[in-house]
Amino acid sequence: MSVSCIIPAYNEAARIAAVLDQVRAHPLIDEVIVVDDGSSDGTSAVVARVAGVAGVRLISLSQNVGKTAALAQGIAQAMGSFLLLVDADLIGLSAADLTALITPVVQGKADLSISLRRNAPLLWRLIGLDYISGERVMAKTLITPQLAALTSLPKFGFEVFLNHLSIAAAQRIAVVAWPKVISPMKSAKYGAWAGLRGDIGMIRDMMRAVPPLALLAQILAMRRLRVVA
Repeated sequence: MSVSCIIPAYNEAARIAAVLDQVRAHPLIDEVIVVDDGSSDGTSAVVARVAGVAGVRLISLSQNVGKTAALAQGIAQAMGSFLLLVDADLIGLSAADLTALITPVVQGKADLSISLRRNAPLLWRLIGLDYISGERVMAKTLITPQLAALTSLPKFGFEVFLNHLSIAAAQRIAVVAWPKVISPMKSAKYGAWAGLRGDIGMIRDMMRAVPPLALLAQILAMRRLRVVA
């Protein structure tokens, strides 16, 4: 069994090196693939410097195609039997956090693991589930038969689509608390107005992929499938 880590990145030159420092040397991770989604800030250059000494594979896209399509590119080239998906902008990520996320799935105690970061929305922390978290571990066989379907999804429809697959398969879901890890708000990265537009676009894409009532049904179903691992 092997683990492929896939990191989609768009304009994350200021943050991705810290994430790569943790994943590239992790003993449970066999392969790291970064998909630079048409960045204009030098993200590819940062990754390339690390890749030269650490064996990180870089897929550099010529234009921004969105997170879903970027992940599809990385998944298609992943060699591992398990996939670890990690966002490129995490702050405070440690090797212990990665171990806690990977272990339940590779040991067979859960079929899907999902992070619950320190700055996840308050409601998600109260119910103990961030159903759109970008950090997940699963068997590659869950998603590879659906790679063609990913091409028809909106830019930010991946997580809710993956939820649908997991629920349909009645997968056991482990929620792993990451109490020291945060993902910066879009407003902090891009400015208030651009961040607001980004948040609205993400919500719109989610609702294009899955209707609002179905999103609520996903949350309820995932809480029922949650296991202690």
